[in-house]
Amino acid sequence: MADEHKTAKLSIGGQDYELPVFTPTAGPDVIDIRKLYAQAGVFTYDPGFTSTASCDSTITFIDGGKGELLHRGYPIDQLAEKSHYLEVCYLLLYGELPSPAQLEEFESRITNHTMLHEQMHFLFRGYRRDAHPMSIMVGVVGALSAFYHDSLDINDEWQREVASIRMLAKMPTIAAMAYKYTLGQPFVYPRNDLDYASNFLRMCFAVPAEDYEVNPILSRAMDRIFTLHADHEQNASTSTVRLASSSGANPFACIAAGIACLWGPAHGGANQACLEMLQEIGSVDRIPEFIERAKDKSDPFRLMGFGHRVYKNTDPRAKVLKQSADEVLELLGVEDNPLLQVAKELERTALHDEYFIEKKLFPNVDFYSGIILEAMGFPTSMFTPIFAVSRTVGWISQWKEMISDPQLKIGRPRQLYQGATFRDYVDIEKR
Repeated sequence: MADEHKTAKLSIGGQDYELPVFTPTAGPDVIDIRKLYAQAGVFTYDPGFTSTASCDSTITFIDGGKGELLHRGYPIDQLAEKSHYLEVCYLLLYGELPSPAQLEEFESRITNHTMLHEQMHFLFRGYRRDAHPMSIMVGVVGALSAFYHDSLDINDEWQREVASIRMLAKMPTIAAMAYKYTLGQPFVYPRNDLDYASNFLRMCFAVPAEDYEVNPILSRAMDRIFTLHADHEQNASTSTVRLASSSGANPFACIAAGIACLWGPAHGGANQACLEMLQEIGSVDRIPEFIERAKDKSDPFRLMGFGHRVYKNTDPRAKVLKQSADEVLELLGVEDNPLLQVAKELERTALHDEYFIEKKLFPNVDFYSGIILEAMGFPTSMFTPIFAVSRTVGWISQWKEMISDPQLKIGRPRQLYQGATFRDYVDIEKR
């Protein structure tokens, strides 16, 4: 809220302007510049919006300096250790941890809406077999609006709720079907007797020829990957969902926009880039060479999966996922997988190298999630779709919060124009 006794003074050409200052419950104060253009005739300039608060929110808070990530006030490491994905989904969507009865009812609603309309299968078959799963997800999620007309009215609170449950329930099915389609294997339907993560693993790896039993260690690791990627404040894809939502677009289109943004290698493709780096290294004996290249500022090589743009100390999600990575690798072994051998040795080297310790370049969540997904048997092309499944609840929570905000306005960023000024048209015969 605004602090009545706190303002910022801006001087432009000898004229002073008083700007209100907002004080959040956590984080730095924010200068309110909404009336700046009307009063002073100037805009602010902030490429990437790295110093601009685009909204107020009660969902997620990050303190990069402290290595802190809170969902509705709860630390992510506590949630990942003591909770599970659907309970965190409830927390993000509704603001509080559920009672046992509330959680049971919520899980039942999700479980009973995991199937897709049968006609949607034809959408998958319209893609080439070598299509990237993310391209399929963008199209199929956007097409949900063509099949579920009863949940498109964003001004109806119940329809918003129905759309939210549908997307959260169907996203694992869509991702698994995209994967199966690229393999040329038949789709595997969801089962109501399995939990969220186990159901997803079964839809990805089961075949009609034999039964597939989900290992609880793998299921727990997948659930943690989902949990640790559920929301991450106002990042690029979340801001894309909010910007698309500001126009009044239907919820399925807005989430499809978020998926498209997440596809970028600078965002959701980080763990894929990490695995591709391990492939480039190739063998354990080449690690010292690449470590030295990473230290050389003139070398374009970068050690992917270490350090984080937001977290200046440690990534709070990495510690939890390291535990799952160790459990998965112990279960599945690394002896026959050169890539995982490289990953384990690279982790050991970086954790004990003075350069990386001084620079705080510790393994982050993308490093460990990449290791886990590789060990499970997922190709790198599926890493970002799995991220999209995880982040769906964050996008939906942010979308619902924005739609119910009385200050909602259509997004309209300004620009610093550097082009030609007014000039008269020249007839073509005179050019």
